[in-house]
This record gives sequence, C-alpha cells and structure tokens, in this order.
Amino acid sequence: MLTHPRIWAAIDGLAKRHGMSPSGLAKKAGLDPTTFNVSKRISRDGKPRWPSTESVSKVLGATGATIEEFLGLIVSEDGVARFGLRRIPIIGLAQAGERGFFDDAGYPTGNGWDEIAFPDIGDPSAYGLEISGDSMVPVYRNGDIVIISPAAGVRNGDRVVVKTVEGEVMAKELVRRTAKRVEVASVNPAYPPRVFELREIAWVARIIWASQ
Repeated sequence: MLTHPRIWAAIDGLAKRHGMSPSGLAKKAGLDPTTFNVSKRISRDGKPRWPSTESVSKVLGATGATIEEFLGLIVSEDGVARFGLRRIPIIGLAQAGERGFFDDAGYPTGNGWDEIAFPDIGDPSAYGLEISGDSMVPVYRNGDIVIISPAAGVRNGDRVVVKTVEGEVMAKELVRRTAKRVEVASVNPAYPPRVFELREIAWVARIIWASQ
C-alpha cells in the first residue's frame, strides 16, 4: 500500500539517487528547502503530513525521474521489497460515461479499455482515467492520468471521481457526503460547486495517484 512512511522513503531515495539531501531536492524542484524536512512530516497535532501530488510532480520534473522510478523506490517496512509493474486498464472521462465499463460499485468491467504499465499498488481493481477539461486546473490538467481505487475509503476533502446515474463522470473534490446528498467542488474557481441527491449518484471512488 502507499503508506505514509513508504512515500517519504521514496522521496529520500530519489534525493539519494541524485546525490542530494531532501532539502536539496526540494530546492532543485523550486520548492521551499524545508518542504521535505523530517520535522515537517508530522503535523503539530501528531497527524501524518503527506507530500502533495504537485510537489512530487515538480520533483519528477526537476530530476527527470519517471513515475515508475519514483514508485519503485517505495520500499516495504524492511527496506527491501519493492513494487513491481503491472498493466492496469485506462479510459478517458468521456468514454467512462458510457455503459458497460463499470459495475454498480464502480469497479472496471467489460471490454474496450486501453492499458498502461503502472507500479503494483496492491489493489487489483485499480484503474486509470484520462482527465479532460480544466475544472481541476492546476491540480489536474487536460490529458493527465489519475489512478482510481474503488476499494479505498472516501472521506471529505479527498479528490474523487464521481459517476452519476445519468452517466456523467467527473473528477472533483469531495466537500461532504451525507445520508441524502453529495457535494463536490472543482479546484478551478471558474466552476461552481455541485450538489447531488444521493439517488443521483452511481458511485464515488477515490483518486489515489496522478501521473502528470
């Protein structure tokens, strides 16, 4: 799984591979030099603080590393085992709105999927969606690939993919979900929040990674 210690181990491993300290890696990526400091990996209230997708994307751009190389550095608790690559299904957001690609719980099914090589994250039901549009700019841009885990738990504040009963599929941030309604928001302020009755929602699945 993509645990907090393993993600930070990958950051440290990438820095070491390129002959830098974590602070040197952050500086090379155009971030505050203290971004990856050990002292910042746990918040003041004791909660784990995760590196953002944006900061990881900048690190990959600065070092020329691929997402596969980065995830290959995510080690197990004993510091030895690594993720292998496997092929996962992928389609575009517009295509995802058509019938036949998902079951009622949001798991991939049917034919017509393309495939991409991606590190094995321990969820055999994970799949990729290609972003279209600009409602999530600058977090996700047109053409970015997001990796979805329908088995992962979803909480308020998570970035998610939502499919409506009518077939609309969208990448959003989950504002809140109650027994009656689901409210989601775009990162791009040009798009207003949307509120759906629960009966209008087919499924909500969490985005666990973005390949940018």
